[in-house]
Amino acid sequence: MRRKRQILWGAWALALGLAVSAAWVTWPGEPEPAQTTAALPPKGYIALTFDDGPWPETTEALLDGLAQRGVKATFFLVGEQVADHQDIVKRMEDEGHQIGLHTWHHVSLKGMTREEICSQLNKTREVLQAVVGPENFMLRPPYGFVDDTLRHWSQAPIICWSVDTEDWKSKNVDAVVQVVTQQAEDGDIILMHDIFDTSVTAALTCVDRLMEEGYYFVTVEELFALRGETPQEGQVYSSLPTDP
Repeated sequence: MRRKRQILWGAWALALGLAVSAAWVTWPGEPEPAQTTAALPPKGYIALTFDDGPWPETTEALLDGLAQRGVKATFFLVGEQVADHQDIVKRMEDEGHQIGLHTWHHVSLKGMTREEICSQLNKTREVLQAVVGPENFMLRPPYGFVDDTLRHWSQAPIICWSVDTEDWKSKNVDAVVQVVTQQAEDGDIILMHDIFDTSVTAALTCVDRLMEEGYYFVTVEELFALRGETPQEGQVYSSLPTDP
């Protein structure tokens, strides 16, 4: 219930924030309001997502950059990493980012039995709830692999992606920025990783450029709320455009 209230409030706040930003006057010496480069109405909404963290140096640098820009993202976390870096997860929650499941050991869930799936996901849920409290977490299956057994036993909406930066492969800032800026459209869910320095640099560069074009960054939950959709357990989502 707490998360549902946050989603609804977040969607309303986004709309209000955009309206307020149109009339915002910045006094000398004050920082620019968050995401004021977005057009009114925005060119579109994009959900920026990060897998495999948290990782101390890179994740914290990413959080610093997102905070400076007033941008919220979605982090799909590996359970064993959460157990070792609970302070970072708490910071994510405190700063308004969405947190999701990415299994305990970063293993493919495809082909697993019900018991194996539940073991990977429930253990991760438990460690996350110990840090941020009771919440209903969405699931990002490693590698995007999904089968009928996972759909049936995920106990969560399954979030894939529409733009794959392959940042883990290239580890090239310019290449990643090119993929995102050329492909990203309204309603896209972008896949990145917060465990590489190059990905952090590329992500923040993409945010700056797309904000200049009029895009607004939201969490996956907020994107659902803006589209008036309720995510369903076991359903796979890769994007949420205005006109599917």
